[in-house]
Amino acid sequence: MKAIAYNIKPKEKEWLVLANDKKHDITIIANHLSIDTIPFAQGKEVLLVFNQDEVTSDLIFALKNLGIKYIATASNQTNHIDLKAAGEAGLKCSNVPFGENEGITEASIEQVIKNLDQWAAGKCVGKACCCANNCGTKKTNP
Repeated sequence: MKAIAYNIKPKEKEWLVLANDKKHDITIIANHLSIDTIPFAQGKEVLLVFNQDEVTSDLIFALKNLGIKYIATASNQTNHIDLKAAGEAGLKCSNVPFGENEGITEASIEQVIKNLDQWAAGKCVGKACCCANNCGTKKTNP
């Protein structure tokens, strides 16, 4: 999958590169996600969110117009993503369904890549699914 990761720290970048193992085409941006930086998402399918960037309704619809179909956060929290707007835009969303606000860890980055793998295979991400559109496929991954 073609993905873009905004607001990524050097350690997170290292974990992402190792976990990805060249499976997905991931563009890494150090800048925060904003209306000024979303043009970098042109032609990508997945938005990877790090460090709690706010993904507002305006950003969601602008990202959809650029081709984004999925939003994956490296957090177990989703309060920084307007899930209702994502559902209205038809975007699928995932989080890291474990941990308690311990921040981004190597394990959470590995889960993000597993979520991308599932989406690339046309499957639901199971417990990591946080779609607002009730896709009806929220099942435990095999």
